[in-house]
Amino acid sequence: MPIAALTDLDLYYERGGAGPPLLFISGTGGDLRVQPNVLASPLARSFDLLAYDQRGLGRTAKPPGPYSMAEYADDAAALLDHVGWDSALVVGVSFGGMVAQELVLRHPSRVKRLVLACTSPGGDGGASYPFHQIEHLKGEDRARFLMPISDTRRDAAWQAAHPEDYERFVQLAAADPYAGEPGRAQGAHWQLGARARHDTWDRLLQIGCPVLIAAGRYDGIALPATQERMAARIPGAALRWFEGGHLFMLQDRTAYPAIVDFLNS
Repeated sequence: MPIAALTDLDLYYERGGAGPPLLFISGTGGDLRVQPNVLASPLARSFDLLAYDQRGLGRTAKPPGPYSMAEYADDAAALLDHVGWDSALVVGVSFGGMVAQELVLRHPSRVKRLVLACTSPGGDGGASYPFHQIEHLKGEDRARFLMPISDTRRDAAWQAAHPEDYERFVQLAAADPYAGEPGRAQGAHWQLGARARHDTWDRLLQIGCPVLIAAGRYDGIALPATQERMAARIPGAALRWFEGGHLFMLQDRTAYPAIVDFLNS
């Protein structure tokens, strides 16, 4: 297994594709064992794609917490060192977008261009949905609760009109083959704690690289109004809307090509 032995962490990563170096930072609970993962996405057809399991998750070590967003960002920078990249393009999705904000603020020379997808800055700019408040919900209960939040079109009326699609989406969202793995619940808990404390709002003005904010029109987790505030706050940032909710990158087939075009421009 490809393991980066960092200062305080054995970090699992995968790499594939060819082209300019691109670091992908995954969202809440991200685990590269769940297939298909980002290495099967269009990004791997255009870039030398580097993805990893964040501390406390997947096949990466689970050191004692609590964890901070600064630690997550420094892990990403240390992984770049491990693979020999002075800098890279960066895509951060959801929680990964929060980590990416910290990465570009703490290590600005390491990020060439930045995509912030379905994420939030916290603070006065607005936070993403407080997952730490529903940590007690598991499996199908969590999937049913989040369905109309993740995509605001999937409300009660839609669920009643599309019962088969609704149940299929619930089963997909509820599936977690690694739920009982030792240390997994605690690592996920520490991630949610860092997520709850995330706040880059006052520092976003310091970001100097080109930034694309990619957002779903029906996202109830990373709210549309928050995307607009973030785009106005980051110097020169572009905002692009897509037809979908929090998972717009899977729902709108124009999303990946638009992200690839931005990264290559």
